Amino acid sequence: MERRVTTEIDELLNAGAFTGRFVHTLDGKKRVTIPSDWREAAGNPTLFILPGVDVKCLYVFTAHEMAKRLEKVSAVSVANAKAQKFLRDFFSRADRVVLDAQGRIRVKDELLDFAGIINQMVLVGVGSRFELWSPESWNEQHSQADQSTHAESAEFVGF
Repeated sequence: MERRVTTEIDELLNAGAFTGRFVHTLDGKKRVTIPSDWREAAGNPTLFILPGVDVKCLYVFTAHEMAKRLEKVSAVSVANAKAQKFLRDFFSRADRVVLDAQGRIRVKDELLDFAGIINQMVLVGVGSRFELWSPESWNEQHSQADQSTHAESAEFVGF
């Protein structure tokens, strides 16, 4: 039993554990290179890029993580107009991309515009996903982080 639990924990830590922060520049074709350890953590080369919710950044989910989220939203009733409006808007702006042989993805213009990303971006690990930020938005958001509420927030998420 203990061996099985250890294996499950190892699998969780190796699958989608995005940590750290990187600054990368878009190339001439508006592609960004994903850090090699993040490519390994993603497992599958298919990634999903979605607009941030209440933040001016982009969320990037692995295929595995996206499948879990889609399972949850599939339970939402089509009669729930508010939820359907959100899902329609949110997913219509989303994109599915595949890592190329060099570990790059092309972020579509609409999403780059949404996040205010022009040339450089900050890639931020958020555990089960990573985010793409313009350096200006990241610096603004990061400077506004209230260290005094971190303990409360950590407790809220069960950390």
